[in-house]
Amino acid sequence: MRPVPPTPVRVGVFGLLGSGNLGNDGSLEAVLGHLRADHPEAVVDALCGGPEAVAARYGIPATRLHWYRGEYRTASRAGAIAGKGIGKLVDVFRTAAWVRRHDVVIVPGMGVLEATLPLRPWGFPYALFLLCASGRLLRTRVALVGVGAAAIGDRPTRALVRWSARLAAYRSYRDAPSRDAMREMGVDTARDEVYPDLAFALPTPSAGAPSTSSGGGPVCVGVMDFHGGNDDRARAEEIHRRYLDGTTRFVRALVEDGRPVRLVTGDECDATVVAAILDAVDSPLVTAAKAASLADLMKEMAAADAVVATRYHNLVCALKVGVPTLALSYAAKSDTLMAERGLGAYCHPAREVDAGRLLEQFRDLERRSAELRRTLAERNRAAAERLQHQFTALATALFPAAAHAHALRETP
Repeated sequence: MRPVPPTPVRVGVFGLLGSGNLGNDGSLEAVLGHLRADHPEAVVDALCGGPEAVAARYGIPATRLHWYRGEYRTASRAGAIAGKGIGKLVDVFRTAAWVRRHDVVIVPGMGVLEATLPLRPWGFPYALFLLCASGRLLRTRVALVGVGAAAIGDRPTRALVRWSARLAAYRSYRDAPSRDAMREMGVDTARDEVYPDLAFALPTPSAGAPSTSSGGGPVCVGVMDFHGGNDDRARAEEIHRRYLDGTTRFVRALVEDGRPVRLVTGDECDATVVAAILDAVDSPLVTAAKAASLADLMKEMAAADAVVATRYHNLVCALKVGVPTLALSYAAKSDTLMAERGLGAYCHPAREVDAGRLLEQFRDLERRSAELRRTLAERNRAAAERLQHQFTALATALFPAAAHAHALRETP
């Protein structure tokens, strides 16, 4: 009798993927690379924010995360409010039906357990809770892999995030403060591990040689449509104006020194900040990149002498290609990442950008460029080893159990 081949493991990926945030998509790309290399038999699909983009770019079937298409638009009319309310109920059944079709669901990286940017509890926190609760009820293992977390003040959001983490079958974090935050919120993290951000597992383009010209080489400046965090809503516009003004002054100072400046972003919404800086500085030395992926961002940053950036995954890209980097930091995750890479002294508060002080820090960063490049090369090698351990641990935790669960379901 000819042996029956094993049934492929069914893997789902979940999150705000394909929605214009390059960091989120980079985390997905890293997980898909691992699955295709080590588990080519796995059948993968997604429940995500931008299913058309995910299907086109990564070649996997994808389903829209929310039934109501206007989920992340502010609802002011009665029809929109009713649509959102109905959508919350429909999503209970849609999410459960999707989860039921899988052996394993992976939430790849992202700051899914934090609220460092404006966030409403009935948005993504509710969607994540539905996923994890469905997984527990239907015995589909849900894995939060290399995720970010932070202490949350808003009680409904905090409760949803805490229960999501508790219901997940596997958790790992992208830094130690994330694990500490979940422990403080009442989650048992005794068996949870910390690994570098998943984006460090992506292929690395070669870094260019630092400029030897007397005027200095190009500088990559990563900007963000920054309005503060969840607790800053009352002064969001003030924070944004201060951030934009300070960043613009800094770019102007670089141009006055004859430095070419390349503006990069990490999300589609950042385009307004790029346009404002280009309009205010009005110099041929300032240009804007159009990056469609973290790989594109890394290529831009590898060509620079130094990077100054705000978004977390802009920092990841710059550090990964080994370029000296200064962080306009808006959350503890940025400070932690910079400290882990030996650049803890080069953080500047995004809420209080002081162009003069920022320029001083930048000049000191460049004076230590050769030393910092060596440090980054060493830390990146260690990160690559840790990430390989992450994927090994993930396979051990998920795939044997998933195959067994699938076999039980198929038994008459």
